[in-house]
Amino acid sequence: MNAPEYAAFFAALTPADLTRFESVFTDDARFVDPFNDVRGVAAVRGVFEHMFRVCEGARFEITEIVGDADVAYLRWRGHLVLNGGRALPPIDGVSRVRFAADGRVAEHVDYWDAAGQLYARLPVLGALMRWLRRRLSAPVTPP
Repeated sequence: MNAPEYAAFFAALTPADLTRFESVFTDDARFVDPFNDVRGVAAVRGVFEHMFRVCEGARFEITEIVGDADVAYLRWRGHLVLNGGRALPPIDGVSRVRFAADGRVAEHVDYWDAAGQLYARLPVLGALMRWLRRRLSAPVTPP
């Protein structure tokens, strides 16, 4: 598998595709995102099984692919609809994907701002996050 093929797989991912993870990920593959850090194809599949259990809709559009046969970066926008129909605001992120010699994914690490893109949009937690951001951000001085 190469980066464009993996990007297409990821963009079209459905619960039915979870049975194909052994052919996509190495046995000891690692998956990391702001909520998970797991190793092994069964654990990686478990992360996505959980996502599909709590989301009635999950879709990722790949907007950019950069890399080579060993490492690729996928820029994406995630669209998630929680069970019950509550759509979350789109989440923008980048995944660093490292391929094994056999073309399967050995490591998939997601980078996205959970605090700014998710937590800050929640009613109570959002107010706290906005307060923290105001307190911790550098003052803007005009040129």
